[in-house]
Amino acid sequence: MNLTSTSRQQSSVNRLLFMLLLIGAFGLAFLEGRGQSNSMKTGTVERIKVHGNSLEGNLAGDSPDRDVSIYLPPSYQTDKKRRYPVIYFLHGFTDSDDKWYGLTKHWINLPNVVDKALADGKSQEFIIVTPNAYNRYFGSMYSNSVTIGNWEDFVATELVNYVDSHYRTLPQAASRGLAGHSMGGYGTIRIGQKHPEIFSSLYLLSPCCMMTSLNGPSNPEAIARMENVKTVADLEKADFGTKAAFASAAAWSPDPTKAPFFLELPVQEGKPQSMVLAKWTANAPLATLDQHIDQIKQLRALAFDAGSKDVSIATNNKILDKFLTTYSIPHTYEEYDGDHINRIGERIAEKMLPFFTTNLSFERSRTAKKR
Repeated sequence: MNLTSTSRQQSSVNRLLFMLLLIGAFGLAFLEGRGQSNSMKTGTVERIKVHGNSLEGNLAGDSPDRDVSIYLPPSYQTDKKRRYPVIYFLHGFTDSDDKWYGLTKHWINLPNVVDKALADGKSQEFIIVTPNAYNRYFGSMYSNSVTIGNWEDFVATELVNYVDSHYRTLPQAASRGLAGHSMGGYGTIRIGQKHPEIFSSLYLLSPCCMMTSLNGPSNPEAIARMENVKTVADLEKADFGTKAAFASAAAWSPDPTKAPFFLELPVQEGKPQSMVLAKWTANAPLATLDQHIDQIKQLRALAFDAGSKDVSIATNNKILDKFLTTYSIPHTYEEYDGDHINRIGERIAEKMLPFFTTNLSFERSRTAKKR
């Protein structure tokens, strides 16, 4: 036998076997890739305009026609007879709906977070609705005010009615959740504690503004920056804390006689204004909780959390936890290792969406209003 010829034949066989194995490997990877792609179904985002009658005539001059981002789950376009629970999600101060929905670059993309949670089996499908609460003062505080318009009414009534009449929702409180981050967390407890007939379950992510200082601002430099704002241009250039003070005043201590901002600040000529501070306290959830206990008891579920490094908010969450425990109101409270924003996407996927999956109804009750 010719050993050289035999070696060549064996080499050819080896190369053929190698090519077949390589093709097989590529084919398997392709099929696996197709399977992964098919399993990662994604929802769609619509951005619409919703007119708010309750926002008309606001002294700030903001349009009553509000942008609203809506996440529709993967099956919405194909399962035409199916109806869905709705999560109303409120964004934070200086944020806007487009930032949260991936339409503008931001630190979070809510649709991506939801899609992954669905793919991982951590959530059922929901419609998610976020109104744009960014205004002349960089945030509405989701409050009623002649200066900014009646945002609380817009969210609780007009927005809900619009969504129920234009989308395949389950139009009942048992199938509506309210949630939000920071200012949105504040809006969630502010609105939710008054309207259990509209929203049955609440989730607060790092809620701000739960309590105000009874003595007013104490930092002389912060007070000076606040009082040095005389024009709209001054406010545009102001630091975050000054902007937040003006937004709070526009929401909680409006004054229709004081152009150009139509508000009263908690300090004047360096001195605290007791009446303004009283108005701010009257809008602090920790101060008003006792007046809404019967309504809070009607909620199906209530949860809130904050990062341990978000010190003031975590502290107020502890107070809220104690209040609810005193009244024997079932709730879930958690403090985790994090700051104000660094783990919010994770908290939404791991905590908020499973919370609503457990507590919202996916079936239409016999008494639900038909559309």
